[in-house]
Amino acid sequence: MPIEIKDPEEFIKISERASECRVVRRPKENLAKVKARTKRYLYTIKVPLDQLEEFLKKLKCQNIKDLSKERK
Repeated sequence: MPIEIKDPEEFIKISERASECRVVRRPKENLAKVKARTKRYLYTIKVPLDQLEEFLKKLKCQNIKDLSKERK
């Protein structure tokens, strides 16, 4: 089961040790789900679409994949 994080600053710290981060945009819900895969757990956070680009710039993940763009 993934662990949902509510605090953006805590998620940014977790992203430092993540091997991969994935972004799934949900325009109907006006939010995006960002997932960080670490060695042991999958962490998720929900971010409003208008704040997403700013949030992604702060992430310290080595490999960021935007799954919404790949599906189109």
